[in-house]
Amino acid sequence: MTPKLDLIGLVVKDMAATLTFYRLLGLPIPDEAEKERHVEITIGGMRIAWDTQELVTGFDPSRTFLDGKGRLGLAFRCDSPADVDSFYATVTEAGYTGHKEPWDAFWGQRYAVIIDPDGNHIDLFADV
Repeated sequence: MTPKLDLIGLVVKDMAATLTFYRLLGLPIPDEAEKERHVEITIGGMRIAWDTQELVTGFDPSRTFLDGKGRLGLAFRCDSPADVDSFYATVTEAGYTGHKEPWDAFWGQRYAVIIDPDGNHIDLFADV
């Protein structure tokens, strides 16, 4: 089965300032969320999440962030952990860049990161 777009993720410098901005745009972000390193909401069946730079570099120390680049990520849900491995292989064998090979993440998912032609990090994941 083809992966499905499941989450839009943004890596942020300042969680409080970012959430204030998105609340101004009408997103239903819970009170006190700015104290967290990961915040996630669902709107119309689509998830949007914000992660601090510190959280992301904690599990991917090679990741760097430039203003305006590399902060938006798309995450595609796969049906199984084996599908994460398979899609990662398919994409990298097609000549696209793999950023982080599949691994079993501490949050309970099989995860991998590929890079699109514009340098955006695209996540593949499945529950383990």
